[in-house]
Amino acid sequence: MAGSTEVRDEAQMIAKILGGDSQLFHELIRPYERRVYVMALSFLRNEADAEDAAQEAFLKAFRNLSSFRGEAKFGTWLVSITLNEARSRIRSRDSIKMESLDEPPDDQGHTSPALLRDWKEIPSEALERKEIRLLLQRAITALPLIYREVFQLRDIEQLSVNEAAAALGISIAAVKVRLHRARMMLQKKLAPELKQVAPKKRRWAWS
Repeated sequence: MAGSTEVRDEAQMIAKILGGDSQLFHELIRPYERRVYVMALSFLRNEADAEDAAQEAFLKAFRNLSSFRGEAKFGTWLVSITLNEARSRIRSRDSIKMESLDEPPDDQGHTSPALLRDWKEIPSEALERKEIRLLLQRAITALPLIYREVFQLRDIEQLSVNEAAAALGISIAAVKVRLHRARMMLQKKLAPELKQVAPKKRRWAWS
């Protein structure tokens, strides 16, 4: 019952906004601000670009609010707008900028002389976890965009299959197929690299 109340409240807020109470839009989007920013950042890999994309997504949502239909959740509709904005910005990048997506930000920061003196004080497991996160980040950003989008929405953002399909504008079957392929690509890419990172006698359990 709580979920249906939330949907009705948002529907009422949208109706009031369309009726002229534009200030209420800030309250409408408040629960989604962080999610939209993180979504943009996960694709653009640049904080300034992500902030710009998130702002533009909210502006487009406001301008096109009258076209929103209650068939999908408002949050799902907002994710779809954010996704399209991120896609547009990725397409506009030249080939050099596209290649830079494969490099995690500040990847070389840990090798600075100021930090090397503390090397022995860092637990080996923490270092291995950090390296695994970087490997995973590289592998995800190297996925073809159509597979990266599905993986981001389903396995990272934890959207349902229906919500991911609505956000991407594709069928539920397509979501399942793309997600399966994305996971297989990641497994194929990461398996040999993880063997080099992890000690030979240790089995890594994904948490």
